[in-house]
Amino acid sequence: MPQTAPAATQQQPPQPPFGSSSATGPTQNKGYEAAAAQRLGLVIKQLEELIPLAGAASDIGKACLDALNKLVKFVPAGSVSPAAEKNNIEQMAMRNAQSNQQMQALKQMQAQPQPQQPAQMPKAA
Repeated sequence: MPQTAPAATQQQPPQPPFGSSSATGPTQNKGYEAAAAQRLGLVIKQLEELIPLAGAASDIGKACLDALNKLVKFVPAGSVSPAAEKNNIEQMAMRNAQSNQQMQALKQMQAQPQPQQPAQMPKAA
């Protein structure tokens, strides 16, 4: 009598149909990652400027130092160029101007008198 091997009696998990999964996994966009590292460098620089203002012994100063200790390992020293800093300042100024335009438009809409709708008489039940 032939004996069956124990491996033959075990069932394999069903495989997904061919073509239903990608051949490779998703990859990060290196350009976005570089832009994030550059912006993080600017944030680190701003945190460093805050510490003398708040004082290193204050709660704000301690929090800034704690954040700096965690963030500096992602951005090498000197990785933020003056051109990158200038570009970031220009982008923030442009976003601020756009936001101001939107706020002014909203204020103008609120300042304009709204047409009064005639009051409706309640219906008797």
